[in-house]
Amino acid sequence: MNMFVVKRNIKVQQGSSDKLVERFGSPGIIEQNEGFIDLQVMVKEAKRSDEYEEVIVLIRWESKEAWKNWEKSDAHVQGHRENRGKPKPEYVIEASHDAYEVKAIKGYRAPAAI
Repeated sequence: MNMFVVKRNIKVQQGSSDKLVERFGSPGIIEQNEGFIDLQVMVKEAKRSDEYEEVIVLIRWESKEAWKNWEKSDAHVQGHRENRGKPKPEYVIEASHDAYEVKAIKGYRAPAAI
């Protein structure tokens, strides 16, 4: 098994998660990249006491190499180049990302379209 997952964890101001859902959920060039499996956008169930909303973006790739190819692609590099020097949106509090090699999958069934 070679599947690879990139997870972005983004904390945003209360009431701002829909902006990220729209941004990451809209059609984009990433879907056309070889080795791309899917992209999921999740919003943590908020409690009244939460000071922020949390959005998780999971991007699944057929392999680490497929992800690396996306990272080095002209389309990906150009997108970052266009945003270089621009401030992050004011509603973003902080963002981080991690990468994981999938070691096991149990009971996976392709989900119906949302």
